[in-house]
Amino acid sequence: MNNKRSMSTASLVFLAIMTALVILLQVIGGGIKFGLFSISLVLVPIVLGASVGGPLAGAWLGFIFSIAVFLTGDAAAFLAVNVPGTIITVFAKGIFAGLIAGLTYKALSKLSTYGAVFASAAICPIVNTGIFLIGCRLFFYETIAEWGAALGYESAAAYMFFGLAGLNFLVELATNLILSPVILRLLKIKKA
Repeated sequence: MNNKRSMSTASLVFLAIMTALVILLQVIGGGIKFGLFSISLVLVPIVLGASVGGPLAGAWLGFIFSIAVFLTGDAAAFLAVNVPGTIITVFAKGIFAGLIAGLTYKALSKLSTYGAVFASAAICPIVNTGIFLIGCRLFFYETIAEWGAALGYESAAAYMFFGLAGLNFLVELATNLILSPVILRLLKIKKA
């Protein structure tokens, strides 16, 4: 029983560290500003937390990420258009990105730990960006069409995919695919 308690304590400490890292990366400046939005480095600790702590830890870290998005003002442009739509979109994309990354890791880790973290590192930004785009379509489409037209995009969809999400998604995906497996490997070496 004492061994279970120390494992639980170690898991809680790790989750607390990942929570602090999510807050630090988002609030203090881990995101790289690109236009109205930040390329989020926060997805890396979400993937690590989901891989080590499981789907609920991933969901928790996604929730914290969502709160931090509001604290940094990254959602301000959308809040001015539709407050409930912004709240739904920001919390859904953060929570589901962490939850699904954790479920992906859990499902694949029996086959290969590193394959599982690689898949989780890929699925996290896919879910995050996918839900963002769905939220844009559901809650902000007319405004996005206006923003896109003002910037010379031929359609709202073109602006959503190429102006709002395109480069951000590719950089977040690449960052996750490179950093998450490497950091997890280092954590496993340290543990051994």
